[in-house]
Amino acid sequence: MPAKVMLKVVEGALQGRLFEFAERTTCIIGRHKECLPQLPDDEEHATVSRRHCLLDINPPDIRVRDFGSRNGTHVNGVNIGQRPDETTAKEGARLKYTDRDLNQGDRIKLGNTEFQVEVFVPLACSDCTVEIPDEQRSASQIAPGISRCETCRRNQPTLSMPPILRGRVCAQCGKDVSAEAGRNRPGDVVCAACQADPFQAMRRLIQLAKSQPSELPSIQGYEIVKELSRGGMGAVCLARHAQTGEQVALKVMLPKIAVSKKGKQSFLRETDITKALRHPHVVRLHDSGCSNGTFFFTLEFCDGGSVDKLMETRGGTLSIDEALSITLDGLKGLDYAHQAEVVVRLENGGTTVARGLVHRDLKPQNLFLCGNGSSRVTKVGDFGLAKAFDTAGLSGYTRTGAIGGTLAYMPRQQIVDFKYAKPEVDVWSMAASLYAMLTCTTPRDFPSGEDPCDVILRTSAVPIRQRSSRIPQKLAEVIDAALVDQPEINIKTAAELRSALEGAV
Repeated sequence: MPAKVMLKVVEGALQGRLFEFAERTTCIIGRHKECLPQLPDDEEHATVSRRHCLLDINPPDIRVRDFGSRNGTHVNGVNIGQRPDETTAKEGARLKYTDRDLNQGDRIKLGNTEFQVEVFVPLACSDCTVEIPDEQRSASQIAPGISRCETCRRNQPTLSMPPILRGRVCAQCGKDVSAEAGRNRPGDVVCAACQADPFQAMRRLIQLAKSQPSELPSIQGYEIVKELSRGGMGAVCLARHAQTGEQVALKVMLPKIAVSKKGKQSFLRETDITKALRHPHVVRLHDSGCSNGTFFFTLEFCDGGSVDKLMETRGGTLSIDEALSITLDGLKGLDYAHQAEVVVRLENGGTTVARGLVHRDLKPQNLFLCGNGSSRVTKVGDFGLAKAFDTAGLSGYTRTGAIGGTLAYMPRQQIVDFKYAKPEVDVWSMAASLYAMLTCTTPRDFPSGEDPCDVILRTSAVPIRQRSSRIPQKLAEVIDAALVDQPEINIKTAAELRSALEGAV
């Protein structure tokens, strides 16, 4: 049974309701119909804002963030976010409020409604970290805080300090990380210093493949040629096979939390789906694996680089013809992926067939160019990787932090319905990427100091001709229509947006 977080309503109109979360997700509490949990939109709950606070959940961890509500969010009786009476909601969003980590038994109160946090964490063996079944819990405890599975009890009949309690070490450099925040889960850990230098992790992988080729056959024989890019989750380099000369993009992703066996299997099972994608406008994923707490991938190398780098060389913006060509190619790749039939491996070892994949992290950095001149094509890259990484809980908390490059290209549906994002969110993000190519800015303004999630929920895209008058009126109308996401996304399929863009030029 996986770790899970439960919110039990102990006071208010919803008393007795239980909201359960067993996967990485975000949700909003308030009176608006899109909230979950949704409080009644009536006079009795007038002190609760329509979108009151955000929960960022990565079981068994949970964090709450107030959106600058008039009456605040109370945690164990302490108000963590009330804005001053004379402050408007927009001004309140600019105030600095601290995210509050929640623990077992904590209470969250909004108006007259109070939730109690309940956390279930599977019991893991202190030696080998395997999950201990509920019926064996009592027999497994050999000392306070120390439990051993049946196998480890047989192999270690006398009491000794288990490895997991002796001090955790980084799977990359061997540094003691027992004092670092967020390292309390079983599994491989990568320290903060190694996370800050993903290319060192990449070099270690290449060296390990040389010394132990049977351990890492998919990257055995490759040499690093040059760095291509780096971001919040890892880095990408160009690698060449010493004997065949084959070039691939080698990507590493470094988890923010300890990587359990189950988390590793979940992520790699998800990425296996991406290997089945075969299309001229989708970057092909060749292989994937995990070693020493580091996930790695070999991908089709696109010699033209990413679109954000092209924008830099062009001074920030692209011509209308070039931006449209890139977008139309990308939409072809999206249309294919959104309808592709793929085989999904289940946790129990079986398989099923699913239809369609959602990218959920589309932006200029994930659009890649191959070839030159009239033969140049655009491919959608990293299909499903960020989504699988986040869904497996390996990115820790992601949406209550800084704006970064992802939230700026995200429609509001990904905030309120993160886990069940539909293909239309990719269509919105592709339109947002086109907007950036033409204007060198993102569709929404993100004022300094404002909570980016609140900005996405509260504001709409700025009409593109307010950014640049060079955009023809018909094209501007299509782009503006594609960026409508309240109350729902206006243009829902890649084919529909592609047809609209072609008809506007």
